[in-house]
Amino acid sequence: QRKNPFSGDNRLASKPAHTHRGDPTYGRPPGGSRTEQRGKDAHSHVGKEVEELCLIIRRTGEVGEDGQVSVTFGQLFETYVTISNKVVGILLRARKHGLVHFEGEMLWQGKDDDVVITLL
Repeated sequence: QRKNPFSGDNRLASKPAHTHRGDPTYGRPPGGSRTEQRGKDAHSHVGKEVEELCLIIRRTGEVGEDGQVSVTFGQLFETYVTISNKVVGILLRARKHGLVHFEGEMLWQGKDDDVVITLL
């Protein structure tokens, strides 16, 4: 079905039926669509949450001898969970962007409370 009869978007009728991995539009919503806008909005929202997390680490952490700010996961969890329940996901995103460092793949409340998170 190349065109959804319930959609007013006629651009989909002219789009090829299948895209391939090498195609730059592969896995992307049509340009200018509401889906594309929702994706941009979500990306912006997560970016703001990462910034807020870094500010909280700076405020609650302690400056070490190397000049970097560090906080334990337990302390950060107790502070940040009142703001957002997505603290681990936001930490993973911040690490992906090179903003924080911590050991391990995933952090678990209770078990990893003593893991040190360093703001880079």
